[in-house]
Amino acid sequence: MVAAKFFDYIIVGAGSAGCVLADRLSENGKSTVLLLEFGGYDNSPLIQMPAALSIPMNNPKYNWEFWTEPEPGLNGRRIHQARGKVIGGSSSINGMVYVRGHSVDFDEWEELGALGWGYKHCLPYFKRAEGAIYPPCEYRGFSGPVSICNGNNMKNPLYRAFVEAGVQAGYMETKDYNGYQQEGFGRMDMTVKNGTRCSAAKAYLKPALKRSNLTLETKALVKKLIFDGRQCIGVIYCKDGVDFCARAASEVILSAGAFGSPQILMLSGIGPPSHLQDIGISVINALPGVGENLQDHLEVWIQQACLQPITLAGKLNPVSKLLIGIQWALFKKGLGATNHFESCGFVKSKPDATHPDIQYHFLPAAVAYDGRFSVKQHGYQVHVGHNKPKSRGQVTLRSKNPMEKPKLFFNYLDHENDRIGFRACVRLTRKIFSQAAFNLYRGREIAPGSEIQSDDQIDHWVAENAETAYHPAGSCKMGTDAMAVVDPKCCVHGIKGLRIVDSSIMPTVTNGNLNAPTIMIGEKASDLILGRNPLAPENLRSFA
Repeated sequence: MVAAKFFDYIIVGAGSAGCVLADRLSENGKSTVLLLEFGGYDNSPLIQMPAALSIPMNNPKYNWEFWTEPEPGLNGRRIHQARGKVIGGSSSINGMVYVRGHSVDFDEWEELGALGWGYKHCLPYFKRAEGAIYPPCEYRGFSGPVSICNGNNMKNPLYRAFVEAGVQAGYMETKDYNGYQQEGFGRMDMTVKNGTRCSAAKAYLKPALKRSNLTLETKALVKKLIFDGRQCIGVIYCKDGVDFCARAASEVILSAGAFGSPQILMLSGIGPPSHLQDIGISVINALPGVGENLQDHLEVWIQQACLQPITLAGKLNPVSKLLIGIQWALFKKGLGATNHFESCGFVKSKPDATHPDIQYHFLPAAVAYDGRFSVKQHGYQVHVGHNKPKSRGQVTLRSKNPMEKPKLFFNYLDHENDRIGFRACVRLTRKIFSQAAFNLYRGREIAPGSEIQSDDQIDHWVAENAETAYHPAGSCKMGTDAMAVVDPKCCVHGIKGLRIVDSSIMPTVTNGNLNAPTIMIGEKASDLILGRNPLAPENLRSFA
């Protein structure tokens, strides 16, 4: 092993939270910071071009390519779980959708033991991160590093038809679902700046790399943590076949995500004792909650044929794709400069729900995440899911080999409430698509198909067709109960000098995409790590 290198802070994982920490912990120009990332750089135009999002998401060069174990609730299917293997992490391969979540999500965290993480505490950190293109208001941030826009501002008439149909179906229109009112239909935010992807790497890491006190090591796989008694003092990582030791004078911070952080803990002897002993790993700190409480958002794609030739199906022939690519390369404008999710909706699955729990991403095409078209005709679709699942899974080790991917089991749709939620997703979508706003465009229902009507038929169709929305969370939850892994300061229970800062610490998954709240976690945790006074709470609420 190569002789140890010494730093003040070591961050494991250059994803959404890790990039924030690398920036904030090094900004004084004095504290030395080592950022370890197993992936490489994000220079490919296929990462930077928003419309090309399906390519890096399905490319093993940039994607860890995790797969679940067979899921009983999905008829035994194994589900692909894309995670970013590149600087920026999943923010460099995701769909760029920016959703904070509802205020009740964060109040729920506090009720479950994450003291100081209620909405009033988190809102200032969302605002610190944001560079939103909105009229000035007290809910949004406008000078932060994460650029937020609406792509091409809903030029395709189908986007506006979807919003109007939602209103005609009895729902509200919202001007800003990330502000005062999440519930309703409106424009969707995306992390795009000047026509290119605004990942956490672009927003935080690349500017910070100009500092001499920040060191980035790519192609570096962390094998385990190093301890002196109950103090974490560093990590062992492998690069180019050589093992290195890095020591931290202050702290080691895991930001390896909902799969990587529990895996590293368990490989290092922190986790459920019986599982570690079965694998042959000596127990350093018994924490039964490591890897438990795993959650995710499922979604289905409900697709409708379009009677007018205005969808993306007419833009994917070789000549059109070439012209789109040239326009984007030269001017960073046009269809290449958007993720194409430009309108959305948040609704309640039942009238007595206290807040929205169903989310819509509208797309003017009938297409899968890998770019495959379901039918050779014009169509449009919504990605729709029930966003507050009660089913829980776990992350476990296959062996003590750090190169072997962990076992992922989400236990999707195990809870009856989740199945009921997806029945509502299908029926409410049909109600929305049947409104007059779509009269000029609405052809036949492509999926599920008009023959799918009963509860049993919908349940079977969902089990056969649901896919992940790529929002894993909760596997190292924050709190003070026996199953909590970190305390409200993100410190691992029972270990000094070790924190976790990523989506794994969420007690419950938020009502929306996870990039925004993960960045917020990084922002708030940076103040905790540095011992700064937290930003002042803001007593604003989301409209229920």
